[in-house]
Amino acid sequence: MDGEKKKILIVDDDGFLLDMYALKFNQNNFDVHTASGGMQALEQLKSGLNPAIILTDIIMPEMDGFELLEKINSEKLSENSVKVILSNKGQQQDIDKGKELGVDGFIIKANSTPSEVIDQVLGIMPKKVS
Repeated sequence: MDGEKKKILIVDDDGFLLDMYALKFNQNNFDVHTASGGMQALEQLKSGLNPAIILTDIIMPEMDGFELLEKINSEKLSENSVKVILSNKGQQQDIDKGKELGVDGFIIKANSTPSEVIDQVLGIMPKKVS
């Protein structure tokens, strides 16, 4: 990537995974912001965070990833962000619901190493930009 770091917001209630993905994306020239749930992610977006990418889990307490995406859409937050679901839920109905909510990509955690997740996110980004 060119010298400018892309902002990414990673939303996951699993602290270990959140730290691991944050470290990996940071090592790949991203400006990493994290949230341990949908409510925290919404607060950051409402207070002006406008990431290039929002990477969210689906299954989280308080507000799941689908609810988060619905709120982002209804409140017109971070409209130009690339939105990617990173989840272990990979049933077709989940993928379809993600598409309905305008996600640009769907990555199954169990099928991807952190490096593969980064590669997939990088692959999804140019499609959104072009």
